[in-house]
Amino acid sequence: MNVYNKSSIIEFYKKHADSKIPLEIWFEEVTSKKWKTPNQIKQDYGGSVSVLKNSRVVFDIKGNDYRLVAAINYENGWLFIKFIGTHVAYDDIDANSIDVFKPKKRKTINKKKK
Repeated sequence: MNVYNKSSIIEFYKKHADSKIPLEIWFEEVTSKKWKTPNQIKQDYGGSVSVLKNSRVVFDIKGNDYRLVAAINYENGWLFIKFIGTHVAYDDIDANSIDVFKPKKRKTINKKKK
């Protein structure tokens, strides 16, 4: 799978140092996969993953201390990270719609001609 917004993983483990190794392992595992269905993810991760609607998947990270929500485009092999947080923070979100890591809009500068 091609994982988009890896920078979100790095930003997260800079704040939560104990998540660095588990997130790096998760990233290496996921990038080696070519999932075509949610059932394939369940086969690989068993009870440490929850399949949601809208092609969303919740991964338990570091023994369920952290949660990572991803949207997956199975046809193209893309995985988009939508949320990474503590289990407590996860309880306060809607995993089916959250999108914390939206691409930032570029600011345009309008220069007036003199």
